[in-house]
Amino acid sequence: MIKKKNNRVKRSKLLPSAFFAILFSLFTIPAGAQSFDNPDTIFVARDGTGQFRNVDDAIEVCRAFMEYHKVIFVKRGVYKEKLIIPSWLDNIEICGEDRDNTIITFDDHANIKLPGTDKGMGTFRTYTLKIEGNGITLKNITIENNAARLGQAVALHTEGDRLVFVNCRFLGNQDTIYTGKAGTRLYFLDCYIEGTTDFIFGPSTAWFENCEIFSKVNSYVTAASTPADQPYGYIFNRCRLTASPEAQKVYLGRPWRPYAYTLFMNCELGGHIRPEGWENWRNPENEKTARYMESGNTGEGAAKDKRVAWSRQLTKKEAQGITLETVFKQSTSWIPKP
Repeated sequence: MIKKKNNRVKRSKLLPSAFFAILFSLFTIPAGAQSFDNPDTIFVARDGTGQFRNVDDAIEVCRAFMEYHKVIFVKRGVYKEKLIIPSWLDNIEICGEDRDNTIITFDDHANIKLPGTDKGMGTFRTYTLKIEGNGITLKNITIENNAARLGQAVALHTEGDRLVFVNCRFLGNQDTIYTGKAGTRLYFLDCYIEGTTDFIFGPSTAWFENCEIFSKVNSYVTAASTPADQPYGYIFNRCRLTASPEAQKVYLGRPWRPYAYTLFMNCELGGHIRPEGWENWRNPENEKTARYMESGNTGEGAAKDKRVAWSRQLTKKEAQGITLETVFKQSTSWIPKP
């Protein structure tokens, strides 16, 4: 009897150590990382009620080149973060709980001095969110650069292809949205975009559907840098161009590069849009190459007979040929229905 009791005692001492050994093998760092290797939603909340308190931490656990759709759901709150979605991440959706109250913000601007130098950081390092990956979607969220007006300050910087933005706000001043890579395709649906100067700029092909474009001061809405061999640049369809009371003389665009392509069609243009519509960036040579067009616009700012001679009003037939399928060429299955 004593022997049996001793055996039972020995076994009871061994079992916990074996048990913890198994647990250790299951919950080592590699296995922990794999726990997010699935299509499940990740929850982020500043108040600690989610799996993560920062959006960056949620992005960090996503697996490279995912073949499934992964949602990062961000609860209401202000997230002061400077984010990159890297090139090896695909098929991620960042979805806010409430567009106006789920805010990712940062405050870099171009004239902030780089550490140990007298040089400013420059426009292209100022982003709040930089998207390098493909097939990325943002929904119901605000991306903001709230830097003081001391230089260019990008809120959204894109380099990936097949990027979708649905019911988002993009807040800033100069250079709010930089569509930074030629040949990439972007789709904005039901978004609000505000800024001061050139606040939508870059070389990508981007379609803006039913968006509000808000000018804060007298300046320029767009500054496309479309390459000469790229057939389309910026297309605004059924958008509303609005402005603050301070903005009464705003250009639709000026060419950052000679072959800039920008089209406003079926848009409501407020009275703040200048009658001439477009500006040549103080270079008459740009008038020979810039591709600036309009079609079917309405409102006080849609003054067809006063536009600069080097812009065009499309014919009805030409306008009918401007569709998502023709603009984006390849499959449009990645684009949500309006």
